Amino acid sequence: MTTTTLDSSGKLQQDFSLVLGGPLFQLLRRAHLAGDALTLLRRRIVVISLFTWLPLLVLSVLGGQATGNALAVPFLRDFELHVRFLVALPLLVVAELVVHQRMQPVIRLFRERGIVPLHEQTRLQRAIDAAFGLRNSLTAELVLVAFVYGVGIQIIWRHFIALNVATWYSTPSPDGASLSIAGIWYGYVSLPIFQFLLCRWYFRIFIWARFLFHVSRIELSLVPTHPDRQGGLGFLSGTVFAFGPLAAAHGAVLAGTCANRIFYTGANLKDFRLEAVGIVLLVILLVFGPLLVFVPQLAAARRRGVLEYGNLAERYIREFDAKWLRGGAPEGEPLLGAADIQSLADLTNSVEVVRTMNTVPISKEAVVRLAVFTVLPLLPLTLTIMPLEELLKRLFGMLF
Repeated sequence: MTTTTLDSSGKLQQDFSLVLGGPLFQLLRRAHLAGDALTLLRRRIVVISLFTWLPLLVLSVLGGQATGNALAVPFLRDFELHVRFLVALPLLVVAELVVHQRMQPVIRLFRERGIVPLHEQTRLQRAIDAAFGLRNSLTAELVLVAFVYGVGIQIIWRHFIALNVATWYSTPSPDGASLSIAGIWYGYVSLPIFQFLLCRWYFRIFIWARFLFHVSRIELSLVPTHPDRQGGLGFLSGTVFAFGPLAAAHGAVLAGTCANRIFYTGANLKDFRLEAVGIVLLVILLVFGPLLVFVPQLAAARRRGVLEYGNLAERYIREFDAKWLRGGAPEGEPLLGAADIQSLADLTNSVEVVRTMNTVPISKEAVVRLAVFTVLPLLPLTLTIMPLEELLKRLFGMLF
């Protein structure tokens, strides 16, 4: 599913969207859980979350695994489960709408700002069409389903994520864990749905990275003196806001995993420092890594700008020196109010902008914001190592 708008020449062009298409999207539309522009967000969140979480509640209650002390981790006290399906999963769904709305103008800016020259518009459209082909691929989503069941469930979840204690979903034994009825739904329905939605996001980011790589092969019209100090590509850092919910979803998954291990295996929040750093680095790599394909063109634009504006500055300085310091000014021309001095200052500012131009289209502020989005869900766990009263005292001490 795509939408069209008119470009500057009056021709129809497709609006770029990473999420507005694919077999699952079409299925949600037919089920009246999504509109043509990803509307019906609340309905979609409620239905998907309840389909993955509510049967687990019902089955665990019927099986006597919802509460009580007979299990190390009863259903109602499984923090990882509730955070995964009631926080992280809705964030993955919300991220679709946010990315769809915020990424569309980002792509149009390549055209509207003249970054992609007119004679290269055909190559840009081919890159968009190739991205749409992958996004709408039935084969790709079937491969993701196979990966989820073959690797995500059978290997990653069973051997690295599932707790090795008696829980509402499984009971360990010498012959291997035995799943309860609720555990069967969890392992073969609920968890695969979550993992599929997460893996589909990774696939979308691959599509985004591939698209940007194709764009970076075009000879872009970058301006070294652009005030964003990124040759005119500074708007790409704005993708941090589009991927904010996705970053928060990653942080929520880690927070849930940490909570279970803190409360049921005696771990400490400090034990997960490497995991926290790792998840932040992963999210930063996912969001900003694709932008690194523009580094060669930005570096070339900077080198060219330094040379060209250096030559211009050299010529201007010599003419300025000859005119005002070597007696070249017409007799009677006043120095006070002369435009030459202001022009010299403007040229100096332009040279400074070129000299300090970034060769990476990523700002420090954007990186910090993305890191904050990621670690925010982990903040409640600080109460496990520091009482709320002590935490508030320290916060107020820092502020006042």
